[in-house]
Amino acid sequence: MNSTDVAAARYRRTRREFWDMVWSRRAESFASRYYHDRLTAIFGGLVPPGASVIELGCGRGDLLAALRPSRGVGVDFSSEAVALATARHPDLSFVEADVHDLTMNEKFEVVVLSDLVNDLWDVQGVLERVFRLCSPSTRVVLNFFNKGWQLPIGLARRLRLAHPVMQQNWLSMTDVANLLSLAGFEVISTSREVLWPVRTPLVDSFFNRFLVKLWPFGLLGLTRVVVARPDPRKLPPDLVDPVVSVVVPARNEAGHIRDILDRVPRMGVRTELIFVEGHSSDDTLRVIAEEVDSRADPDVRYFQQPGVGKGDAVRHGFEAATGDVLMILDADMTVAPEELPRFLRAITEGSGELINGVRLVYPMEDEAMQYLNYLGNYLFGAAFSWLLRQPVKDTLCGTKVLTRDAYERIAAHRNYFGDFDPFGDFDLIFGAAKLSLKITDLPIRYRRREYGETNIDRWRHGWLLLRMTAFAARK
Repeated sequence: MNSTDVAAARYRRTRREFWDMVWSRRAESFASRYYHDRLTAIFGGLVPPGASVIELGCGRGDLLAALRPSRGVGVDFSSEAVALATARHPDLSFVEADVHDLTMNEKFEVVVLSDLVNDLWDVQGVLERVFRLCSPSTRVVLNFFNKGWQLPIGLARRLRLAHPVMQQNWLSMTDVANLLSLAGFEVISTSREVLWPVRTPLVDSFFNRFLVKLWPFGLLGLTRVVVARPDPRKLPPDLVDPVVSVVVPARNEAGHIRDILDRVPRMGVRTELIFVEGHSSDDTLRVIAEEVDSRADPDVRYFQQPGVGKGDAVRHGFEAATGDVLMILDADMTVAPEELPRFLRAITEGSGELINGVRLVYPMEDEAMQYLNYLGNYLFGAAFSWLLRQPVKDTLCGTKVLTRDAYERIAAHRNYFGDFDPFGDFDLIFGAAKLSLKITDLPIRYRRREYGETNIDRWRHGWLLLRMTAFAARK
């Protein structure tokens, strides 16, 4: 055994003995209790209930239990922690093992490492073992200590207001992102959390739910939270020769129907085109019926939506679709159908899990969008990027693409935000962000419409968007 191996063995043995001593006391300090309660709330917002979850460095298992997994496995190298966790949460599985040596053949939907990477001998080595627990849709959620808090936390420990710890790794957000990349992961989102680590009525909520989200206060957050996924480039492709479903919500768009039928390209092994007519005041439904019937193409179908609003039409179309990839194409033709293969390439190559069209990059055709609409879209994009911790430059572009699997997962958790989005865009964006799916912006050329008028009311719908943004911020 070389000197490095000897040092590693000594390091890990000493820490195991230390944590056995900590967990044998079975006590939690006042300050630690609030901190862990806050972490539980943060992780609960990132991990959907009912997922299969493994937590590495699980301690007494309280965080794992709070996530309400369908299958929950906790791993810790402390025999005292595993015994305590098993007694507290007999419905979960706990394994005594050092994560540096972990060998498991099972795949999990979520891997949690809470306050673990600061304590590891070999962070990259552990993350490489984590990679073996992952499928393409797995999410790794971890948090780590901000070393800027070393002095005040050290004082709290001397006063017995916080758990003692041994010497820690000094990791920045850049360090963790780099280590994740070396181990085969891609960072999806990051956040700074816990500005006020003690329960104080009104104060802790203001500091930890609002103020910590603002610069420069976030720089002082006690912990950093990172969500990552396996880098698609390190995995076999998940989608090969998919069936593609293009859903076209159409209300008062009679003049565009023939063009859509002529111009939507054939993609994947098969492309189906689904019109969902929205109780038009013109003859859109009749035109769709005549055009579809005249072509006698089994891959072209149409429906009249049962409810109202574009969101209802999109959901109805997706339910009728049979494709592996689901696309939305607005019937106003402001986004050319010829752009769709680029969206398909982005989704099949794994560039993102929700590919979101962006109208605000390239110059637009004259009269394509009025200035106030442009300004509103820009501001809503900035607000949503801040809220969702992922860049979303244009929230209301009608062209969005995702896999069937991603859509079904979003639909299954729709009750978190509620069914109040008449557009359908926010239903997908909120839902994707809540599940930590990677949202990828894809710039397109935005054109003016050649027939009819927009179905968007600038002031009424703008007010609705503000209400939806405020609602999402509270959630």
